[in-house]
Order: sequence, then C-alpha cells, then structure tokens
Amino acid sequence: MKDRRRTGGGRAWARGSSASSSWFALVAFLCCPLFATVAFSTFRIFGVSFRPVLLPTWQTSVINAVATDHSFLRRESISATATIAAKRGSNNSFSIRIQEAISFPDQVLLFLQFSSSLPRLDLVCLYSPPSNPTTSSSSPVADLRLPAIIPSFPTSFIRCPLAPRGFSISLSPDLPLLKPRPWDHLTYAALLDPHNNSTVVFAKGFNLRPARLSDHSRYECVFGWNFAKPKYLLTSPALTAAQEIIRCNTPPSVLLRFRSQSEPNPPLVSVKTKGRGAITLPSVARPETLRLSSRKNRHTMCVCTMMRNQARFLPEWIIYHSRIGVERWFIYDNDSDDDIEQVIESLRMSNYVVSRHLWPWVKTQEAGFAHCALRARGYCEWVGFIDVDEFLYLPTNFTLHDVLQNYSSMPWIGELRTTCYSFGPSGRKTTPSEGVMVGYTCRLGAPERHKSIVRPEVLNPSLINVVHHFHLKEGMKYVNMEKGLIVINHYKYQVWEVFKEKFYRRVATYVADWQNEENVGSKDRAPGLGTKAVEPSDWSSRFCEVNDTGLRDWVSMAFIDPQTGLLPWQKRRNLI
Repeated sequence: MKDRRRTGGGRAWARGSSASSSWFALVAFLCCPLFATVAFSTFRIFGVSFRPVLLPTWQTSVINAVATDHSFLRRESISATATIAAKRGSNNSFSIRIQEAISFPDQVLLFLQFSSSLPRLDLVCLYSPPSNPTTSSSSPVADLRLPAIIPSFPTSFIRCPLAPRGFSISLSPDLPLLKPRPWDHLTYAALLDPHNNSTVVFAKGFNLRPARLSDHSRYECVFGWNFAKPKYLLTSPALTAAQEIIRCNTPPSVLLRFRSQSEPNPPLVSVKTKGRGAITLPSVARPETLRLSSRKNRHTMCVCTMMRNQARFLPEWIIYHSRIGVERWFIYDNDSDDDIEQVIESLRMSNYVVSRHLWPWVKTQEAGFAHCALRARGYCEWVGFIDVDEFLYLPTNFTLHDVLQNYSSMPWIGELRTTCYSFGPSGRKTTPSEGVMVGYTCRLGAPERHKSIVRPEVLNPSLINVVHHFHLKEGMKYVNMEKGLIVINHYKYQVWEVFKEKFYRRVATYVADWQNEENVGSKDRAPGLGTKAVEPSDWSSRFCEVNDTGLRDWVSMAFIDPQTGLLPWQKRRNLI
C-alpha cells in the first residue's frame, strides 16, 4: 500500500511536472515576440533613425476626453509617448506626444508635448482615410504623407497641410491617429489674472452675441491635467460671459501651484455649460500667468495689433510710431508664413521693444485684443489698438505724450476715441517704395469709424470689445478726440496687389469674409467691389476726394536722410 502510495505520488508529480513544463514552454513561446519587439524598439531608439518610436509605456492624453460624460467628446484612441532620435552628430533623443489635432480652413495644427525644445527635424504628417481598418490601432497605415512645418518661433504646435475630409492624422506609424477637431468648437487660450485671482478663458463654440453680456450662470470652468478622470477635475463658476470670453474664479489649489512656481506643466482649462445636455468644449488652453500692474517703470504708450503676412510693413509702422512716442509693441501673429521673425529681430537689434505672440486662431480679433489688453496692463499706462496700415497723426505741435499726460490727470477718462480717415491708391498701380505715408496722399472726405487708445486697468471685467472700442468699468468715460488734435491715417485702399490680400480672410469674429455673400453693403467692405477679388479697371483712381499731404510732408521733413534721400525703412529694406 505504501509502495502504491509512493508510486501514485510519483505519477502525480510527473503529471504536474509535465503540465508545468508545457505551461513554461507556452509562456516562453509567447514572450519571445514581445522580447524581440522591445529589443527592436530599443535598437531603433538609439539608432540613427529620425522616425518616432513607441515607448513601452502608454499614457492617456490630457485632452483625449475633455468631458467623459458626453460620448461624442471622447477620443477613441489614446496618445502615446514616442521617442524621436535627434541625432545631430550624437545619440540624443527626446520624447514627444501628440495631445490634440485641430483642423483649420487651410491647415491642421498638431499640439505636442515634448521633453525638450523641438529640434528642426524633417517630420512627416501621416494621413489615413476613415475606411482604413487600422485607424484606431497603435500602428496606423498612412495613405498619404506630407512634410510638416515646424514654426521657427518656439511653440507647442506644428503645422500640417489640411487633411482630406474624414481623414485622421499622426506623425509616426508608432503613434495613434487622431481625427482633427474643428477650430470653431474649442477652448483655445487662457490667462490667470492676479488682480482678482480669476482665470480668463477664450473659447469658440457657444455663439454668444457680440457687444453684450450673456448669462454667466449658465457656464463654469473646468480645470485638470487629465479630463478623462472626472473625479480629479475642479470646477469653478463663471463670473462673466461675453462674446468668446468667460471669466471664472481660479480654484485655490490651482493658485497655489502657480504661486509656488514649481509646476512646469499647468493644468488645462475649459468651459462647460450647466444643466440638461451640458457640453464641455475640447481644450488646448493652459493658463498663462500675467504680470501684476505697477505704476513704476511703466511705458506711457504701447500698441497692440494683429496681423498676418504683413511683415514688410512693420519697419515703417514701428519706426514712425516710435518717433511720435510709442514705446512698446505687442504683435499678435495670426499664422504668418512670411519673414516676420527676421523683421522683428532686426527691429529688436535696433532697440525697439517688440514682442511677438503666436495667435493662430481664426476670426478671433476681439478675443486677441482682450488677451493683449490684459498682457499689456502690467507694462503700459495707455494702449492703442490699431492695424499696421493705420498711423496716428498729430497735425499740431502737440506730441502724443502731451495728449496722454493731459488725460492721465483725469482718472475718470478711460478711452480716447480717434477718428480714422481712409486713404485710396492715390493714382498708383505699384507699391510705393517710400512707404504708405509718403506714397498715398488722397483720401475720402468723410471719416470712417474710429480706433481707441485705452487705459487697460479700467476695462470692464467682461473685456467686451468690438475692435474699435472696449467697454469700460462703471463710472469711467470715453472722449471723442478732436480731429485737429489727433487722427488716424488709415491706408485701407492701397494698390490692388496689396489690397486683394484682404479677400483671404478677415480676422474679426463678427465681420463676414469679403468673398461671402453676406453684409455686402457694410462699411467693412470696399464700396462697389462685391465679393470677387477682381481688380476694377479704375481702381487706382478710386477713394480719392481730398488731397491730404499733411503726414507725408511731416515724414519727409523728419525722416529723409539728406545725403541719401532715403527714408529709414527704405534703408532697412535694403539691409534685410
């Protein structure tokens, strides 16, 4: 019996040993491909390839699911962290993650998160159609490859050519494909206002009416690092809501992180509607901290502008306004692809204080001006909001500082509204080499609208503006400036070669693009031109009712070099 027991125990052990061996062999067989994959990935990471390589640890993107309670806002795929070998004579590499893809009318922006500054690599945009069965997998098959454009200015996004409708996009076969989100349903920027510990959020998608307050009780702000985990999100009620701007209280824990300055990765913030059918907008916005206002060492006069592909006009505009008293310029670059960086750097080298802020968002001029007003508040007493074809002109012997100091002594005055005169081509058919102030001297007789110089510290908390002026705090007043004291020469109708660029796209939110059959009779359009960019035969002689050489004469006297006969912006153009 004992022998049988021993024998049976041996057989049992043998059966167990045989089963264990089989399981071990099966596990070893399954692990071999995994080991080979990791080894191959490691080889590629430290090799010479520039192609992004998938790391073994996957991370959920912060922006993949902004509102988990709404299925149509969820991302079906997740963003992976990949490593790009940036070998430039070394084996250095950096990790990269695609956070979001935003589709614009003419391009796609990919918002990235990376471990260091983005090197100048030849990245490729990969596109896959909706019928591609690998769209939601980690190894997408690209049906189309186009080169990516990396902005020379440090930024968190790169540009890809516009994807065909329904296509998804990535940067590498080792990264998931993302279906681009629309540009007009998005939280796109945010500022932390230290004056009242609020967060100002800029968002498209709620279609709030222009120039008036909306019901702020319908909205709240959402803060978090991972919107896919709602229990870790913070919400805060809205204080004001108007146009594309929502202001909310900043949660104390978020304030503490900013004040400690130990958090290099600020949270995302978005806007959510309240009540039944609540919607949370997708977001690429992380709050920037503003500088506290101080009356010490402030510039008396600054200028904010928004521009696209107008770098060639900047030297004349900045040099002239510097001469009459402007001390700092805030340039909001609306996705230029000309030589704006080189032009601004050249101006900085000549000690002009010019800052460039990338602002790729479509039809957001009012929001951009509000954003600029908040940024300028910490540096400037007065801020003018004018375009690069608009020039302040003082026909008398008074200087700009004389005018501003006069109203600085009146604390109830918050805005100076300045009349605009619109100049035409003045008989020219080619761009004047001497610049717009000397080249165009014939204008319409009646003024068209006005532009404003404001005290940014007295703007209404809602930041409502309609491009031409802002709403002010309760009790603050505006002044209509006398035309004999200060006006704006608006070189609006230049030679056709320049003017036709206005048909590309208008930057103002509530103004129809000129090629659209909408508000055709508006003053924002050229009278009688219609919606087609076709040059009228008499264009060069249009918009000419008054011969006005006042500014031309002053500029010729104050700026022309007697030895060369050139204006300073002509010399600079020859050097760039």
